Amino acid sequence: MDARGLIDTGAILALLDSSDRWHEACRDAYEKLPLPLATSAAVLAELFHLLDPTAGELDVAWRFLRSGAITVLAIDDVDLPPIEILMRKYHDRPMDFADATLVHLARRESLTTIFTVDRADFETYRIWGRRRFRIFPEHEA
Repeated sequence: MDARGLIDTGAILALLDSSDRWHEACRDAYEKLPLPLATSAAVLAELFHLLDPTAGELDVAWRFLRSGAITVLAIDDVDLPPIEILMRKYHDRPMDFADATLVHLARRESLTTIFTVDRADFETYRIWGRRRFRIFPEHEA
């Protein structure tokens, strides 16, 4: 199943947590997005680092990941040099590894849509030169 866009950590967290200030905006955007959305293992590492394992959040996250709405795209050794170049290019943000993997996957997989609450960074990042991401949700929460 081919991915139709990308999903970042904050959007997953907002979808799973009804008390998150982005929850409603992300829920509405999620209903409009074609699935599945792709992500990287780096994003999942961030996600599970931020979850409270004692609050049942792990169960909710695993159910979501097993739903088929998300596919995890591999990052291999050959992907590391372009990810390093991205992190060096955007060092002034600074670009973290998870974001770098998503921008790299966008380039590698020809994806331009990203589901993220990190608008400021993804409005700055470019896909091959001047191409901008199409960011969802479309408005700040």
